[in-house]
Amino acid sequence: MSDTAELRTDATNVEQLKAWDGREGDYWAEHADQYDAAVADYHRPLIDLAALVPGDRVLDIGCGTGQTTRDAARLAGSALGIDLSSRMLDVARMRSVREGLGNVVFQRGDAQIYQFERAGFDVALSRTGTMFFGDPAAAHANIAGALRPGGRLALAVWQPISENEWFYSFTGALTAGRDLPNPPPNSPNPFSMSEPDKVHRLLAASGFEDIEFSELRAPMTFGTTAHNAHDFIIGQLGWLLTGLDDSSRNDALARLMHTMQEHETPAGVQFGSAMWLVSARRP
Repeated sequence: MSDTAELRTDATNVEQLKAWDGREGDYWAEHADQYDAAVADYHRPLIDLAALVPGDRVLDIGCGTGQTTRDAARLAGSALGIDLSSRMLDVARMRSVREGLGNVVFQRGDAQIYQFERAGFDVALSRTGTMFFGDPAAAHANIAGALRPGGRLALAVWQPISENEWFYSFTGALTAGRDLPNPPPNSPNPFSMSEPDKVHRLLAASGFEDIEFSELRAPMTFGTTAHNAHDFIIGQLGWLLTGLDDSSRNDALARLMHTMQEHETPAGVQFGSAMWLVSARRP
């Protein structure tokens, strides 16, 4: 069943709600397998970092279509996945039923202000889901409050753009030489947690300690062929073509196809990427 009730969200997250419970979230839901495949090499290291044991109560922040939630539930006692996207949560629920998982619940909500049971979880984890809060300090403090004393945090977040070939290759091709405006400082964006010093301060101020970072680099696979990968990325980043005349648009599309062809391998169309795996503990 879809989440149809109006969602209570913080004022700083209104635009994120429009995106994730709108076209962007719908596109992720429609291409769930392709998105999971893109970050497949990061999935198991994050689950391992969470160090789940039978009986653990797990909170998955920004769970999307629920791969991390379901795999956590297989190792733990129960798992709650929370996300803004109705469509992605529909996919997550459908897959949990199909896989026979009775210890998973998916909830539509804004994790920045959601009233979690205080000290109700042993572990909170997130795979690229914590970079989009309008008020990161409030959000991570709320997550800390949901953990029991001694509860663990495990995050996978992107390293800077310069370390992620996929991002600068795609945007470089599609912007056709135009400069993208930089997001305002501390605004929600995929790279808002890319600086370890900044993240350390954020988590410490939010109530965490024993904060550690480990670097992980892996190829990301965006499709089985150049044409498949090209179409997948256009569906996600095609808005970068807005305002181009026909000639410039065709040039941008040709550049994107060329870079996809350059990165074809027997394992698919692959680009370099890098994440931080971040662990912490609530005192």
